[in-house]
Amino acid sequence: MNVEQGRHAAPEEDEAPLPSFSEQMSEQLGGVRGLVESSIPITVFVIVNFLGDRFDWWSLRTTLIASVAVALLIAGYRLARREPIRHAINGLFGIGIGAYIAYRSGEARGFYLPGILYTGGYALVLFLTAAARWPLVGWLWSVMFDGGKGRWRQDAPLRRAFTWLTLLWSVSYFAKFAVQGSLYLAKQTDLLGISRLVLGWPMYALLLAVTVWSVRSVTRRRELAEAKPA
Repeated sequence: MNVEQGRHAAPEEDEAPLPSFSEQMSEQLGGVRGLVESSIPITVFVIVNFLGDRFDWWSLRTTLIASVAVALLIAGYRLARREPIRHAINGLFGIGIGAYIAYRSGEARGFYLPGILYTGGYALVLFLTAAARWPLVGWLWSVMFDGGKGRWRQDAPLRRAFTWLTLLWSVSYFAKFAVQGSLYLAKQTDLLGISRLVLGWPMYALLLAVTVWSVRSVTRRRELAEAKPA
């Protein structure tokens, strides 16, 4: 290959195609298995705490031990099989902090407090980045799918898409924060646990699906426009 050919070939090598929709969703959510595993420790806490409160079968300490033990077993199983444990470790970290707060306060609702605070923080950061015209969703997209490049900043349609997507994520997280915060203050622990499950991975999966679909739609429209003969 001569120098002139190399010049024309380099851009094609740099422009690697985006993964398919299903591949991108699977990578971020850890697949169906990742979704299930991330929900198991919280589900265990909700069920065991409900039974313990209603029938006085065991204490809060037993409930906390059960949920943390399940999270440790999941992480240990993945580690033993030399499988990726990123999602398991993230879940274990959050559960560990919540369990510590619940144990120290003596109230089961403390288990959910870190998640509520994180949600409020995420909502605020997302809103501020959109208002500052540096939408966080755009930056995260570039890191995950475009090698950290900031080409989307020079693409007006993509920039607008990332701005409204960031606002959508912010509003969704503000709503989640409001619902769970209200239940926490009202000491509705059982409903708080249910809302944690319903507004957890299902909401995240829906938002991610909308994000992937929107970005790929903008990208396809641009490619079709560029392909039209002058």
